[in-house]
Amino acid sequence: MTNSFSPVSRAVIVSAAVIVIIAGMKQSAPFIVPFLLSVFIAVISFPLMSKLQQTGLPKGLALSLVMLLVVAIGVALTILIGSSVTDFGQMMPEYQQKISAEWAYIFQWLSDRGFSVADTIKETIDPAAAVGLVSSILKGFGNVLTNSFLILITVVFILMEAADITQKLLVLYGDDSSQQSPDEKTFAQVFVEKLRDYMSMKTIISMITGIVISIALWLIGVDYPVLWGVLAFMLNFVPNIGSIIAAVPAVLLTIVQLGPMPALLVAAVYVAVNVIIGSVVEPKYMGKELGLSTLVVFVSLVFWGWVLGPVGMLLSVPLTITVKLALDSKSETQWLGHLLGPIES
Repeated sequence: MTNSFSPVSRAVIVSAAVIVIIAGMKQSAPFIVPFLLSVFIAVISFPLMSKLQQTGLPKGLALSLVMLLVVAIGVALTILIGSSVTDFGQMMPEYQQKISAEWAYIFQWLSDRGFSVADTIKETIDPAAAVGLVSSILKGFGNVLTNSFLILITVVFILMEAADITQKLLVLYGDDSSQQSPDEKTFAQVFVEKLRDYMSMKTIISMITGIVISIALWLIGVDYPVLWGVLAFMLNFVPNIGSIIAAVPAVLLTIVQLGPMPALLVAAVYVAVNVIIGSVVEPKYMGKELGLSTLVVFVSLVFWGWVLGPVGMLLSVPLTITVKLALDSKSETQWLGHLLGPIES
């Protein structure tokens, strides 16, 4: 039986299906986000579990040790940033008021010297909104963590099934490993290995970024240095623009707390750290083939943030990287993966 649908009809049907799927994801975001976090934690935990098993530990013991580490890190982060988030939330109206006053002073200073600024620009550019954005991200992340028990249980089951994921993908995509040589990797193997390696290395580099930012801001004397370090860690998963989003509220807070010169020093710290990480460390250890173009990063940030909320912004690039890896691992769709990547120099 031949297909009676014209190309235009198929395009309309596919577009309608995509819209329905996106609408469903948006409505079910409270359920989807904890599951995505579980997958994220499981992906970055699996390499450690594999190494423990390679040393001779039973699978159950290796899984138990990994989960104890995950719980310990979660408890430590809760203790370290829990009070900071609460205090920052209480102080946020005062910070926003001070930032707005500083911003108005800058406009007045420019006006006194003959540089008129349109009212539309004054209303559109609101630095205090950046602080509010950070607060909403932290609150959204905190709301998701209220389901921490469900997340941990899901991570346990994912890790228990991790060894079978590749085989399931083989069946799903019809890859016949029996007809391949030992050195030839299937789509599923390439996809799983690249995703695992990328997420593991990106997590390690992001942790280093957050630790350096926390120490530097603590030495400068900025309030809540651990909070800004955690924010830098999370937003480091968003290349190019993530570092800017992480730096803006810390610099603005430094202006109202310590003054312009310390704020310039804080900005210089963020620039130095991200230039070193983005231009030296990541290209050396991660390569450029898994990169995304700046436009794709921005669009994915806006799209996933709209669909899944503030936590979706943090998961936007890992989700898009997963799509790119899937496209790159199949010869028929490599051209789409290439379109998502940066321009090769």
